[in-house]
Amino acid sequence: MKYFSEHYQLYVPESAQVGSAVGKIKANDADTGSNADMTYSIINGDGVGIFSISTDKETREGILSLKKPLNYEKKKSYTLNIEGANTHLDFRFSHLGPFKDATMLKIIVGDVDEPPLFSMPSYVMEVYENAKIGTVVGTVLAQDPDSANSLVRYFIDYNAEDDRFFNIDANTGTIKTTKVLDREETPWYNITVAASENVITLYTPFPMPQPKKRLI
Repeated sequence: MKYFSEHYQLYVPESAQVGSAVGKIKANDADTGSNADMTYSIINGDGVGIFSISTDKETREGILSLKKPLNYEKKKSYTLNIEGANTHLDFRFSHLGPFKDATMLKIIVGDVDEPPLFSMPSYVMEVYENAKIGTVVGTVLAQDPDSANSLVRYFIDYNAEDDRFFNIDANTGTIKTTKVLDREETPWYNITVAASENVITLYTPFPMPQPKKRLI
C-alpha cells in the first residue's frame, strides 16, 4: 500500500464544529478483499490533540475529525504525519513489506469573520440630573477579534418609544446627554449599545446587554 502523494493539504474553517468530520485521506492498495483492508493513525505533529482520525471500513478512507475548537488568530496551520497500514498481513509475503506508508498532512485554518466584542458584558454609568446637554456620561469599548482588526463603529439601538436622552460617538464610543435629565421623573435608563465593523461590504451589528445610566 502507498499514498498517492507524500504531502497533502486541507482547508478547515475556524468555525468547524468539534466532533465534525473535516477531511478525508486515502492510501492506494493493489490488493483485493480483506487483504486491502487498512487502518489509519496519527503518528505525530503539532495537531495531535486537536484532530483525530478514524477508518471508514467501507471506503477504506481515513476520516479526519476535529477534537478541539480552532482559532485562526492563535494558530493558522497544523501539520500531521498520518500512517496507513494493512490490517491483514500474510506472512508468506512478508518479504515484500513493509505494508504501511506515511504521509504529511498540512491543515490550513480558515479565518471566519467574527463580530466585534465589547470589553464588558454591561456597563454602569452615572451622571448628575442637572448636567448640561452634551455632558459625557462614559465610554464603551469594542474590538474586532479578527486578525484584520477592523475599525469599529458604535450606535445606540433605540426603541420606538425612546425619547433619546443620549447619543454615542460612532467612532469613539463616547456617550453624551442630548436632553436635560430629571431624576424625579426617570431615576435610571436602560439603553442598548451595538457595534459593527467599519467595512463597506459587510455590516454586522452586535447587540450587547443593556447598560444602565444612573442619575445622582
